[in-house]
This record gives sequence, structure tokens and C-alpha cells, in this order.
Amino acid sequence: MMTSAHSGGASSAPADATSYLQIKGLWKAFGEFLALKDIDLEIAAGEFICFLGPSGCGKTTLLRAIAGLDPQTRGEIHQGGAHISSLPPSGRDYGIVFQSYALFPNLTVARNIAFGLENTGRPKPEIEARVKELLELVGLPEQADKYPAQLSGGQQQRIALARAIAINPGLLLLDEPLSALDAKVRVHLRHEIKELQRKLGVTTIMVTHDQEEALAMADRIVVMNHGTVEQVGTPTEIYRHPASLFVADFIGETNKVPSVYRSGKVSIGDFALSTDVEGIADGTDVNVAVRPEDVVPHRVEDAATGLVNLLPASISDMEFLGSFWRCHLRSPVLGDTPFVANFSVNAVRRLGLETGMDMAVELPAERVLVFPGGA
Repeated sequence: MMTSAHSGGASSAPADATSYLQIKGLWKAFGEFLALKDIDLEIAAGEFICFLGPSGCGKTTLLRAIAGLDPQTRGEIHQGGAHISSLPPSGRDYGIVFQSYALFPNLTVARNIAFGLENTGRPKPEIEARVKELLELVGLPEQADKYPAQLSGGQQQRIALARAIAINPGLLLLDEPLSALDAKVRVHLRHEIKELQRKLGVTTIMVTHDQEEALAMADRIVVMNHGTVEQVGTPTEIYRHPASLFVADFIGETNKVPSVYRSGKVSIGDFALSTDVEGIADGTDVNVAVRPEDVVPHRVEDAATGLVNLLPASISDMEFLGSFWRCHLRSPVLGDTPFVANFSVNAVRRLGLETGMDMAVELPAERVLVFPGGA
């Protein structure tokens, strides 16, 4: 059963899916430095999993341990019911795509894709048919006789993908495959990779530091920090119900306000903010987190209508970002603490919001996240 949205640490595969990859008590040390600390993880057959976290968090090290490229110091890895912990990379069932593509520059596109197939001893006609099929699959049927240097970055990445899946691996490993591409190509290619993964049904693990990429592509996200797993969950769970302040702050944008918890409310100075949070001892120092898009704008006169969690505020700056306005707010309740709200174009027009204007902002109790620990 998958762990709840509010839990951190490890998570098993969804209950309605067959478990394919199990990682148990995995540690990795480089000398005195612990890169991975007691990782437990279970991945279902056919899942698309993203390892997400800042640089140095251990996500690539974990991927390389699964691949056998940097074997774990201790712990076990099981794939498809087989214990693979001590197998060399050549003895494991996976295809891998690196950030640098790692195509052979002196081989044509067709020969690059055929490389792994040729090592299996398959007949030449079968290899040629498979290469043609894969080129069609990645949308590059006319590129067979070109060399990698003649292709764009996006095309090279598609060829690297075709080569990785040529031998029908049980596991596809992607190490930041889109980070070298420009933004527009990256958005287009992430959709294509996800569609390809769905079509093939191959269990896939992708390493990324790009939150938007993970949210858009993953069935579940493994958020990592300092060699440990902070939280595992669906993109919606990770974003709407972060298990820690680190997750809330790393995934998307978050306003953070230090406060104190008392009887279901958090006190910010003399202001009491209602929350839906329970189970925190009274008097505990906490951090309140509110997403900018969860802030609801109101006119000053709305403060007299009995709305809960209404803060007086003024707009110090506004940025137009196409589909919404990012407003930087000041409030006597918050003092010098910066606070950002994202208001829709329609809301700004309806309320006549402009820089320097006094207003009121509502922080819905169900969207006020509370995390133990002071500033």
C-alpha cells in the first residue's frame, strides 16, 4: 500500500500494481562521506518514477547503484524477483540514457541504435527491422544514415532513447536526459518521452532537479535531500500535501512565516490564523507555509464580512506573467517577512488591483501548511 501523502521516507508501490523493483536498506559511502543513507523504496511494474532533489542530494548516486555503476556499500536491490545487488552492470536488465547522450560519433544513427542488438548475436535482417521500427517509434525514420553531429540536441536525445530501449529492457534509467536542451525543446520532448513510456509499458526511473519536469512526467516522485528520501507520492500529493518544510519549499514556490502553534491556530504576533492541522503540542514553534496561488484577494471593505484568516496588506510590486500577476505584498501582521501572491488576470481586473493599493488577503485554513520547527 502506498504511504499517505503526509508521510515521508520510503513508499511501497501502489497496491493495485505488481512490485517490480525493491530497494532495501541501501547505503552508499565514498570514503567518509555518506551519499545514501538507509534507502527503502518499492517501484511498481510500468511506473514512471522521478528522483527529484537539489544538486548533491544523492539522486544520481541512487540511479547508478541500481545500474551497478556505483555499487552500494550495503543493502539489497531486487528486480523482477531476482536479487541483483552484486551483479555487474552487464548482468542487469536495463537501458540507460545519460545527460550527454553518449552516442558514438563515428557511427551512423542506425549503427548507434543497432550497437546493443549486434552484441546479442541476432541475425542482421532482424536487427535492421528493429532499427527501422525504433526510428519510426521516435519519429526520425529519415535520419538512419546521418551521424550524431548532423542532428539537433533533441534528435540526438531521441536516438539515445531508441538505443536504450532497443533490447526491450525491463527497466529504463534516465539521468537528467533533458537538462542540456533549450526550454521549448525540453517541454516538447518530455511529453514525447512520457507517451513513449506509456506505449512501451517499461518501468522507468528518471533523475531530475527540475520540479516542473517531475510534476509533469512522473506517476510518483521520490523527493531526496542529503542522501535520504524526504517523501514519496504522486505529483498532486507531493505538491498539495508536502511532508516537510523542505519539500514544500523545494517543490514550487512557498511563503514561509515563523509562528507559534496554539489550539488549532498559529500565532503570528497578535494575529491568530486558523488551520486544519492537529497533533502539534501547544506552544510549539512552527513554520507556516502558504502557496502564492492559494492566497485569495479581497477589497479592504470585505474585512467586515466575517471572512476568516483575512490579513490587511498592501501591494508593493506587481509582475505580469501572462496568465497571472505575481504580487509582492506587505502586511503589518508579517512585519518585514516577504510575502508573494499569484492573482489571476481576471481577479486583478475585477478588484482593480494596482501597486501601492491597500487590500485584504484571505489564507484558507485548509491551505495553510504547518511544520514543526522554528525559523
